[in-house]
Parts: sequence; structure tokens; C-alpha cells
Amino acid sequence: IKIAVPCIANFAIGPLIGAVDLFWVGRMGNALALAGQAAANSVFNSIFWLASFMPNVTATLVSKVYAEGDEDAVQDVVCQALLVGWLISVLGASFILLQPERVLSTVLAVDSPAMEFAKPYIMIRALAFLPSLISVIGYAAFRGTLDTLSPLRISLFANIFNAVLDPIFIFRLGLGVGGAALATVAAEVISAVAFMRTLLKRNMIRWSKLFKLPSWASLEPLLRGGAALQLRNLAINITFLAVARATQSIDNTGVAASAHSIAIQVFQVGGIFLLALSTVAQTLIPNTMVMTTDEETGSKSGGMLAAKMTNNRLMSWGLVLGTVLGALQILLLPLIHKISPLEEVQKAARVPSYIASLLQIINGWVFIGEGVMVGCSNFLQLSLSTVVATAATTAALRILPYKYGLTGVWMSFGVFNGLRLAGVWLHQTRTGPLAWRNLRKNEELGIADS
Repeated sequence: IKIAVPCIANFAIGPLIGAVDLFWVGRMGNALALAGQAAANSVFNSIFWLASFMPNVTATLVSKVYAEGDEDAVQDVVCQALLVGWLISVLGASFILLQPERVLSTVLAVDSPAMEFAKPYIMIRALAFLPSLISVIGYAAFRGTLDTLSPLRISLFANIFNAVLDPIFIFRLGLGVGGAALATVAAEVISAVAFMRTLLKRNMIRWSKLFKLPSWASLEPLLRGGAALQLRNLAINITFLAVARATQSIDNTGVAASAHSIAIQVFQVGGIFLLALSTVAQTLIPNTMVMTTDEETGSKSGGMLAAKMTNNRLMSWGLVLGTVLGALQILLLPLIHKISPLEEVQKAARVPSYIASLLQIINGWVFIGEGVMVGCSNFLQLSLSTVVATAATTAALRILPYKYGLTGVWMSFGVFNGLRLAGVWLHQTRTGPLAWRNLRKNEELGIADS
């Protein structure tokens, strides 16, 4: 609980601030502005999260060496992750800044009316690529040491600025949608600076190691795990871009896209609590797997059986929390739909929002189960499971939206998460190291907790 609650709060801040951005852009009373921001956000997040393998692998590697008490190894992992992250961010930001219309064309037609709002937004938002990546790697490093309070303080401090600056930039300075992007960039810079200062203060990084080329032996685990997760991130991005494109193609008025932005916000605000538990699993599972001995008492703790019990508790909490969140969101939907003053947008968002709320029930198992897969370093299996889900979802998106409109898009989302759940079940019961059949097999061989 001490680890999970701050982690949940930290993950909740992002979508809540995103909801604030959505609210102020929605107050402009222009469906195309909301559609343009939604399209640009979708593209930016897709490109940015192609690099999201960095925090996932970083947290798992830091957790293992931290459990072993190796401070020097912790510094190596974090510094190497930051170095690779910087290189990726330069490439990502440059691509967006040099080819804004090209990247937006993945979800918007070049002559789409929403392009007028999407282009300036994404060009400003691209400036946040580097500070955002520093922040997520910093957060992963702290999470690996089981410290979830420090990143929560930093995130809360930085995002308060975002919430305050939004109405000032959008309305008082007359920057419109670009003002929302500028407020986000300011918050990300503040966050990155705070994370770097805190990492240095905690002796988790050293300037000498940050700019030192690492050996292949030390870099290999990061890149090997990252390469496998990159396949998963690519599959997820293809899914979300296909969803965004299917949504934008439903109509040219921006109504469907605006309604989708409300439904996705419903999905994210609830799902973020479950995603936070997923990151807890990524940290607790590898940490618990390491058998440790108390020097004073000689008592042992941890090991594979202890990790299995932790896994079971997390999965149970996922089901309970997912069900509660889904029910709560359904009760709050009338208030959430007020984000847009346009009645046609509110009406179009109604059924997709109900589907988004109901999906939280299985999201609890999906997100935590996938977090366990990361914690067990079963990166390739997780990636292959996601690829299968993506293939089925893209097929569904070619059929369901043409029959059911925006509701069909969200039915396709159900296909995506349903097949991810099947992958989690397979890992939990058959192929994963914490499946009972494998624990018994290893116990027979005498290596269960070696």
C-alpha cells in the first residue's frame, strides 16, 4: 500500500491535467480545435511512447540491482538509460519539427479543417520530448528503489504550473490551442530539472557516467529488453493511430473526434489507477524474486514463492479496483460529458463512454498482468501477445466503425484489450515463471528460490 498509493496518485496526475487541458480547449467552443488537439496529442504520444521501453526496462533492472545492494550498478543503469533516452529524444523531436504535416497525416487528411489547430500544437509540444523522457526515466529509477513519494512531489509541483498556465496562455494571451501545448512544455521542463537535481542528490547518477560511453556488456540488458518491448510499443502505437484515423474519418465536422477525445479521457482517467498498479508490479515482482538474508537475525525473505503470493494479491486488487472504477465512472458520466458545451458532441460521446467505463473491469487484470510480465523480464512474450491483439483490432476497425460509427471504434478497443487479457492468462497459468506448474517443476529440480 505504501508503494501503490503514491504510485497511483502520480499516474493520476497526468490524465487529470490532460482533462484540464481538454476542458479549457473545449471552452473555446470550437469542435475543430478540440479535434485538432486530440489528433496532435495522439500522434505525439504515439511517437513519444515508442521510447517508453526505457522506463519499463530501467525500473526492472534498477529493482534487481537495488535489491542486491549494488549502488554502483544502480548508477550505471540510470545513466545509461538517460544517455540512450537523450539520443532517442533528439531524433523524435527533430522528426516532428521537420515533418509536422507528415506525422499528422497518420490520423488527419492533409486538407482536414482540424489540421489548422493540430499543426501548431504538435510543433510546440515537440519541444517537450527531451524533458518528458528525462522525467519518465527519472520516475522509473525512483520506482526501482521502491521510492514513489519523491516522483509524486515532483510531478504534482510541475503539473500545478500546467493547470495555472492553461487559461492564461489559451485565453488571456490569445494563443488558443498552441497555448495549451506551451503550458505543457513549461511543466515538463520544470519536472525534468527537478528529477535531475534529485537524482544527483540521491547519488543515483553521476555527471562523469552520464557522458561516458558504456561498455556493451553493461548496455546489453537495457538494449535487449528494450528491443523486445519496442515491438510491443510499435504494436500499441499502430493500434492507437488506427483508432485515431478511424475516428477522424467518421465525419469532417470534428464532432466524432471531439466525442472520442472525451471517451478516451474517461478511459484514461480510470485506467491510470490500474496502470499505476501495473508499474508497482514491474517493481515489486523482480524485487521480491531476489532471496535476501537479514544480517542481524539471519532470517530469509523473498524468493519465487513470495513473488507468486505478491502476484496473486496484485491481480486480486486489479479485479476489485477495475470493477469499482468502472462503476464510479458510469455514475459520473453526466458530469464528464459537460466538458464540451456542444450538445451533438455530448450525445456522440455517450455510448463510447459507457464502453470505456465497462472496459475498466478487464483492464485491472490486463494492466497488472502485463506489469508482471515486465517484472519477470518476459518482454518478448508480452510483445508477441500485443502484436496479435493489434492485428485483430486493425481488422475490427475496418468493419465495426462503418456499421456502428464511433461506438464501433470502441468495440474494436474491446477486441484489443480482450486479446491482451488472453495473453496475460497464458503467462499466469502456463508459460510464466510464476505459473504454479513451473514453480512446482523448479521446486522438484531444487532451483525455485536459488
